[in-house]
Amino acid sequence: MGQTAESTSDNKSSNQDSTLGRLVVEQGLTTPAELQECLELQRHKAAEDGSNAVPLGELLVQGGMITQRQLQRIAPLAEDVGKGQKIPGYRIKKRLGAGAMATVYMARQLSLDRIVAIKVLPRKYTNNTQYIERFYAEGKAAAKLNHANIVQAIDVGKSGDYHYFVMEYVEGHTVGDDLTKKTKYAETEALDIVIQVARALEHAHKAGFIHRDVKPKNIMIAKDGVAKLADMGLARAESDREAAEAEQGKAYGTPYYISPEQIRGEIDVDFRADIYGLGCTFYHMVTGQVPFEGPNPSAVMHQHLKAESVPPDHLNAELSAGVSEVIEVCMAKSPDKRYDSTGDLLEDLKAVVKGEPPMQARKKFDVSSLTALEDTARSDAMPSWPSVGGAPPLTSQPVFWTAVLGWTVAVIVMILVIIMATD
Repeated sequence: MGQTAESTSDNKSSNQDSTLGRLVVEQGLTTPAELQECLELQRHKAAEDGSNAVPLGELLVQGGMITQRQLQRIAPLAEDVGKGQKIPGYRIKKRLGAGAMATVYMARQLSLDRIVAIKVLPRKYTNNTQYIERFYAEGKAAAKLNHANIVQAIDVGKSGDYHYFVMEYVEGHTVGDDLTKKTKYAETEALDIVIQVARALEHAHKAGFIHRDVKPKNIMIAKDGVAKLADMGLARAESDREAAEAEQGKAYGTPYYISPEQIRGEIDVDFRADIYGLGCTFYHMVTGQVPFEGPNPSAVMHQHLKAESVPPDHLNAELSAGVSEVIEVCMAKSPDKRYDSTGDLLEDLKAVVKGEPPMQARKKFDVSSLTALEDTARSDAMPSWPSVGGAPPLTSQPVFWTAVLGWTVAVIVMILVIIMATD
């Protein structure tokens, strides 16, 4: 005998109440005992009135166990969890978090009986081609990367009106979570995490991808201490010229950690933008402060372009000189003054762990110093008359090299004097 429309409706309400009850307990809004009291009251009222049961959410609010605002937030989630059962091969267990671009759920992959995370694009973006393309691009980018320090992609697809991206579930927290609970990381702990993230970036860069959104909230720390780079939402193949041209002039990234070239929307953004983002993240981890602050995103990004950050060891006197040097090279305004590769950065990070100087960073400092010395010498020797065609007057060049020759001769004479004195 088939179900009536009324009985089908009752079953739907009962299922939603069951899901709602589980969610309020999982989110710590009420205890199992308090929930049970509400359920018994619901049954009592239904029997007493001889009508449909009062919705559980209404009883929870009346009993003061949750607020009306909390109910408004959780009720749609309860409905989503029910709909989530329709994603083929997965059973949604609970919501892990939500942002403007997606909601993330914990789910069980039925075929392999394992827990996974599923990112679901909100229905309001179902007809937005740009958001859908970016969503699938994230899944495809992550799928091409296979590294212990990168959250692994598992599946991507569409079920009904929902676009979903299945990925490895990481039980733990983010660096961003830590920074909201404590002022800063100890140097050794920060170094360990940053080295792991640098390895993840080196793998991505060698595969031809740039992340473009390295920040504390995108660094997961698993329970065993393994750091994993997450969220490939802004990742792009470095060779994808078409995408670069389409994004030219637009700032993609997070204001507190975005590189100057990303702010300017340059077309040739490369792996060095990730090094800048990691440098800003490292800075935040060891100082407890972001490199630049401002009343709005625009003001913060302006400082990334024009202002010099306070040296990290000025904010944390316990920092080693090596860590400060590494961070300052990572955060150089010009990409050319940053590390030449993620491998060079890793080399310096490992050296600092051993108590050795970061030689790759010092090479950058040496080059910068020589460039500054050359510019100063040319400026001092420059005649007051204008040059032709914008080129520096020829008379300024011999003066600079004469100065260099003079210093070289002086150094040679000093060495000879020391040798003669020793003999």
